Amino acid sequence: MKIRDIELGDKPLFLAPMEDITDPSFRYICKKFGADMMYTEFISSDGLIRDGKKSVAKLDIFDYERPVGIQIYGNDVESMVEAAKLVEQAKPELLDINFGCPVRKIAGRGAGSGIFNNIPLMIEITKRIVEAVKIPVTVKTRLGYDETNKPIYDVAEMLQDQGIEALTIHGRTRAQMYKGNADWTLIGEVKNNPRMKIPIIGNGDITTPEEAKQAFDRYGVDAIMIGRGAVGRPWIFRDIKEYLNTGIVPNPLTINEKVDLAILHLQKSLERKGDRTGIFEMRRHFSTYFKGLPNFKETRLKLVTEKDPDVIVDILKSIKDTYKDFPQDHESGKSEYFKY
Repeated sequence: MKIRDIELGDKPLFLAPMEDITDPSFRYICKKFGADMMYTEFISSDGLIRDGKKSVAKLDIFDYERPVGIQIYGNDVESMVEAAKLVEQAKPELLDINFGCPVRKIAGRGAGSGIFNNIPLMIEITKRIVEAVKIPVTVKTRLGYDETNKPIYDVAEMLQDQGIEALTIHGRTRAQMYKGNADWTLIGEVKNNPRMKIPIIGNGDITTPEEAKQAFDRYGVDAIMIGRGAVGRPWIFRDIKEYLNTGIVPNPLTINEKVDLAILHLQKSLERKGDRTGIFEMRRHFSTYFKGLPNFKETRLKLVTEKDPDVIVDILKSIKDTYKDFPQDHESGKSEYFKY
């Protein structure tokens, strides 16, 4: 699969852009486990053009994580165009337009997936951005606004006509948020539309290697994007690749390996964001790295309340001793506790 000149190989796996999650430290970890294409956290076009500190910081990308895309959102044509030009200066491989975020503070003001209530604006923003930059422009979106408004089949053609070079579709509507099951049927219909010539990337509910293979085989998508399925288990990229290549799911990481990975992730977060923010943003990952371990409540509470990084490392290391007699391998039953 290629997006313009970006060679991504056969059946590539993408890391979805997620606010306060896909920062440089998490991208570093996901790259180690084989993510083929990654995105920054999504960036407000208004915040970017106003030189907002948090928005500008999200433009930072690194050579080791390439290819990488930067995603922007907004509901004003001129602001989106100006933000796109700033993104291009950061030299990502591509620029992605967010027409998919369902959260109220974004969709409620007509940005993200809220733009399905104003499709002409969606098309105008896309057209103008494609004209304004030289790097490839892609779009991430949803099926539509709600069950009565799912126009993705036609919208996909319209977006392609504006010059985008790939389209990611999340299999839910804005009204669904992240509830219920993702509907891959419409994603497959878009992919199999003979008029569609650009790569179609499927997104939604991919949490196991088996689900990933089914998505490729049944719906024919060119790539799969993984979001929540990678939080706390970034090794999912490794597992899917191994399963696609051999038909065998690798053994789960041992507890000791998870501890070492959590410490590495913490160190990268501290390097980038300092103690206060780095620790705060790691807490969601601590809660999921060790999900399913029995009698873990007290340790989890310590991990999500402690503010001293050295103490946090000590807490993490103590997990190795606490669970040293716990099954460490797949065959002895560890997978019973670490299901996807």
